[in-house]
Amino acid sequence: MVPVLLIGIPLLAGLIGFSLKDVAAKSWALFASLLTLGVSLYGICLPKDSRQLVFNEPWMGSLNSHFAISLDGTGQILCLLTAIAFPLIFISTWKEEYKKAHNFFGLMLLSQAGLLGVFLAADALLFYFFWELALIPVYFLASQWGGEKRIAATFKFFIYTFLGSLMMLIGIIYIYFHTRDHSFALSSFYQAHLLISAETQTWLFWFIFVAFAVKMPIFPFHTWQPDTYEQSPTAVTMVLSGLMVKMGVFGLLRWLAPVLPMGTYMWGDTVSMMCIIGMIYASLIAMRQDDLKRMVAYSSIAHIGLMCLAVFATTEIGIQGVMIQMFNHGINIIGLWIVVYIIEKQFKTRKISELGGLASRAPVLTAMLVIITLANIALPLTNAFIGEFLMFSGIYSSKATVYNVVFTVTAAMTIILSAVYMLNMVQRVFYGPTNALTEKGVDIRMNEKFVLGIIVVLIVVVGVYPEPLFRLTQDSVNALLSKMYVKP
Repeated sequence: MVPVLLIGIPLLAGLIGFSLKDVAAKSWALFASLLTLGVSLYGICLPKDSRQLVFNEPWMGSLNSHFAISLDGTGQILCLLTAIAFPLIFISTWKEEYKKAHNFFGLMLLSQAGLLGVFLAADALLFYFFWELALIPVYFLASQWGGEKRIAATFKFFIYTFLGSLMMLIGIIYIYFHTRDHSFALSSFYQAHLLISAETQTWLFWFIFVAFAVKMPIFPFHTWQPDTYEQSPTAVTMVLSGLMVKMGVFGLLRWLAPVLPMGTYMWGDTVSMMCIIGMIYASLIAMRQDDLKRMVAYSSIAHIGLMCLAVFATTEIGIQGVMIQMFNHGINIIGLWIVVYIIEKQFKTRKISELGGLASRAPVLTAMLVIITLANIALPLTNAFIGEFLMFSGIYSSKATVYNVVFTVTAAMTIILSAVYMLNMVQRVFYGPTNALTEKGVDIRMNEKFVLGIIVVLIVVVGVYPEPLFRLTQDSVNALLSKMYVKP
């Protein structure tokens, strides 16, 4: 029943939210998100073989599709991230006023339900249904409550995601007809590669991969991302950057590499090169940005590229690192977006060149940002260090490619680049003399201290003691790796 509650609470709350008054809708959304967090924490406390973590009932009998949802290690860590993120988003933007707020919060909760469904689905058709359920509300959120150029940005976002989703649907249908029992069940999809030739997998791979590549995004499918992040309301940007990019990485782990193992192996070097190019390119572009939102957006591209690279390394330590880093990246990037939101709301600008000296006016905000920044560049004893260390170890020890050393060394350059643009941003925005704009700056409010405090605690606790995340994901790592093709 736990998976049903995880999806059902935000889904039902979102539908109810549309009928509430604007003032009540905000409190209702926060209450529903906290209730979802409670259910997620309860699910983690249950034994891994508990029947409460699985739900399977007929859905579309004529197509042999079931409403099958399961809360395994991979799903648990991403459901936990989603459940933590939404209350943080709602609390940090509590003072924000939205026109037709009941519609805004209703769509946000529907998006949460879609995200949780993606991470829980054990049926390919159900997975596709929730994939679309997560994306559609975000399109309306960005197009109705975004910036001046929101229409052009959301149109590009729609075209990219629609074409990617259409290609994925074609791939899912093809695999469905090549399962032994003509079923959409995840277990049947994992056996389908035995009936699909290696030659077929080489082209079928791209039908599934493109949808995930767009969502992460990686080079050259990334061009929608900076514009969409910049034009979307910050609460929506947090969902896109902190959570929705994980849909793509999760798709690689559950629905691509184990389903089409030969196709994944054959195109591994090509995709790895795309990741490397995207990481270097995004890092260099981030160094040149004067807009805080665009800088954080390009930073996210570089971090996700490393996760994708580690997935195609197909090593146990690398996959473990990806799972842990998906959680850590979500926490860190949401922290950065909250800081950007606070600065934009107070000073009506996101330009780094127009800011300066905030440390003397907002010491608490400065301390919080420094810790989040150090985590973002994977300093030891922060949460991101363990994930990046495992991923680099996995890439270096990979037997799926002969270029493992080249990939490792080149990818490691992005750590240096990340430190350059992140520390430069901290120096220019928070230190040095104040100016006419920042002279009247004030420190953060209590709700903002509370949210950033939680994020800082998570950064430190996970950085010092990551063992619970290891235990949570270890069984899933072994299960996934056993289905991936690894060169002897």
